[in-house]
Amino acid sequence: MQLTNIQKLTGQIELLSGLHIGSGNTEIHIGGTDNPVITNPITQQPYIPGSSIKGKMRSLLEWQLGVVSQTEGQPLSFKHLKKLDSKILDKAKALIKLFGGAPDGDIAQELLAEIGPSRLAFWDCSLDPEWVKKMDEKNLLLTEVKMENTIDRIKGTAEHPRNTERVPATAKFDFNLTIRVHDHEDLTDTLLVGLKLLEYTGLGGSGSRGYGKIAFRDLKLDGQDFQVKLDQLKLEEAV
Repeated sequence: MQLTNIQKLTGQIELLSGLHIGSGNTEIHIGGTDNPVITNPITQQPYIPGSSIKGKMRSLLEWQLGVVSQTEGQPLSFKHLKKLDSKILDKAKALIKLFGGAPDGDIAQELLAEIGPSRLAFWDCSLDPEWVKKMDEKNLLLTEVKMENTIDRIKGTAEHPRNTERVPATAKFDFNLTIRVHDHEDLTDTLLVGLKLLEYTGLGGSGSRGYGKIAFRDLKLDGQDFQVKLDQLKLEEAV
């Protein structure tokens, strides 16, 4: 196996609805929010962790392939391949090639050599400087606080009020990832499906309540237009 290329996919993620990716901060601050978003500790600007994109895309592709029951909810890995139907084995191997897997002592060396190291590297996505500049010019904040509550079905009264910090719709993040290419292989079809599924299902928390709808914009693979391939991919091809 030979590393023959490293491709770079660049573009932007545009928020079509407010995005909440939590910071994990469990402290309660006076005047603060119950659920703050994750921010860069230096700039204090919100960002999208590469791990959030990778984890969501991997999960969606495993559901799309229909292997979640065989893996018992664990990420697809080498040890699960022997359980899979031969019809989907090649696609399962492609997923492990892209996202990696944890081999154990019982894995044949031939299989390890065939799949090799993980190909995808996801980078954290910072806010587009131009969008930040526009918000500054309008004296607007980079996040919003959304109030929510539950409604008593009988009384019709609001209960358990809470607030959640979100990055507002229209925000844009710079997106990029790299793909290690071995022996001139092409795994971009699987990557395209993953990107499309992210557009359908969103990022971050509370997707069932309208949070986190996204669209990829101006995608380029090694400087060449990749966006048109994503736009032309139909729903029935991605599920």
